Amino acid sequence: MRPSGRAADALREVSLLPGFARHAEGSCLIRMGATEVLCAASVEGRVPGFLRNSGQGWVTAEYGMLPRATHTRGEREAARGRQSGRTQEIQRLIGRSLRAVVNRAALGEMTITLDCDVLNADGGTRCAAITGGYVALALALRHLQRMNVLKASPLTGQVAAISCGLAGGGAVLDLDYAEDSAAEADANFVLTDAGGLIEVQATAERAPFTEAQFAELMALARTGTQRLFAAQRAALEAA
Repeated sequence: MRPSGRAADALREVSLLPGFARHAEGSCLIRMGATEVLCAASVEGRVPGFLRNSGQGWVTAEYGMLPRATHTRGEREAARGRQSGRTQEIQRLIGRSLRAVVNRAALGEMTITLDCDVLNADGGTRCAAITGGYVALALALRHLQRMNVLKASPLTGQVAAISCGLAGGGAVLDLDYAEDSAAEADANFVLTDAGGLIEVQATAERAPFTEAQFAELMALARTGTQRLFAAQRAALEAA
């Protein structure tokens, strides 16, 4: 029995609320169980120096956690004057994941930055940020089309992410904090709606796990992301 009482292949309750940040070109508040992440997309008419005069755009991300997103207060990284290695790793992952479904030549020389701020953390924050970030990005691109900046959306597909793990003797989908902190192995899968793999992060926390167990996790991830793709489409239709 999982701590949440969910079946092995059950997601937490998922909610994608588009347009939550009033001033952003695109935004989405994603809830996965008790994890809540606000994703806001901002558009700038310039690109980093290494892309100037290339005809290509850029999609990047910043990630952060509110001090009381967790059980005890975390220090603001701005107060320390530097980001942690974890924060840098996660925001690079979000940026890579979203760039993978954007035709940057069709975007043109502009930058879209996804700010992903964790309001409440209960496991799976990076996966929620990618899944909600896609909706915010799609809405920002829709805004650019309405403003006649883009003739067509440069999106080439959908992207979503989900965690899976070995916990309680078996493979389970969408770990919350209680499961993640005690899992024998955990993995994050970033997939496209066409079935492509963007990134897989998998770690044995105790003993090594087998290829057969990894295949179980992969199958669960595909099941979970298909449900997330449907939730993304519903949120964009409702926006």
